[in-house]
Amino acid sequence: MDEMKGRAVIVTGGASGIGRATALLLAREGAHVFIGDIDEPGGRATAAAANGAAEFLKLDLADTASIEAFAAAVHGKVGRVDGLVNGAGWDRIQPFIENPPEMWESLIAINLMGAIRLTRAVLPPMIEAQAGKIVNISSDAGRVGSTGETVYAAAKGGLIAFTKSLAREMARYRLNVNCVCPGPTDTPLFQRQPERMREALTRAIPFRRIAQPGDIAEAAMFFLGPRSDYITGQVLSVSGGLTMVG
Repeated sequence: MDEMKGRAVIVTGGASGIGRATALLLAREGAHVFIGDIDEPGGRATAAAANGAAEFLKLDLADTASIEAFAAAVHGKVGRVDGLVNGAGWDRIQPFIENPPEMWESLIAINLMGAIRLTRAVLPPMIEAQAGKIVNISSDAGRVGSTGETVYAAAKGGLIAFTKSLAREMARYRLNVNCVCPGPTDTPLFQRQPERMREALTRAIPFRRIAQPGDIAEAAMFFLGPRSDYITGQVLSVSGGLTMVG
C-alpha cells in the first residue's frame, strides 16, 4: 500500500471528520502528511495516529498571517508539496433570515477564502516544478442548495467555481485541480443535528446510509494519486446517490 509513497501532502481540517480520515488514509498509502487545523489537540491526535507519517502545524484559515506562516513552515521542511487537500470547513444550521452577519463572514472566510489563500501560497513551487495536485472538498450544498445552510452553500459553490477556473489556468503547468462534494457525512457537525433530521437524510439516500468520512477520503486520494493524471476541473459527488447532477 504505497500509492502515495514519497509524496508530501497538506490536509487542512485534519483534526476530525473528513480531514482526519483523509490524512490517515494518505499516511497509510505512504505520503508524508502536513495536518493544518485550528484544533491543536485534535490535530496532534491525528498526527500521532499516523505513526510518524504525519505532523501537525497549527492553522487558522480565517487569519491571513496564520495561512502564510503555515505555508512557509511547510515549504521550509519540504520545499514543495505534491498535493493539497482543502478539507477544512465550518457550518451552523440556521435559517438564513436568522443568521447574524458575523456568521456570514466566518462561513466565507473559512470555507472559501481560507482555501483560496492557502492554495495561492502553495502554488508557486508547484508551478515551477510543473507537478502537483489540488483537491478541494466542497459540498453538495454548493451544487444543489441546502435548507439552513444558505451562506455555507454559497461559499461551497464558490469553491466549486474556483476549482474549475483554477484548473483552466493551471493546465499549462500540468497541475490537476479537482473537487469532491460530499453529501451527508458522519462527522462531528452531522452528529450535532437533531435525530429526526439525521433519520430523514438516511431515508432519502438511495444507499440508505450516511457516508463515513473514509468514503470521502477515498475520492480525495483518487484525485491525488496517479490514476487521475488526465483529470482536471472535475466535481465528484460522493453522496450514496442522493445527488445526481447532470
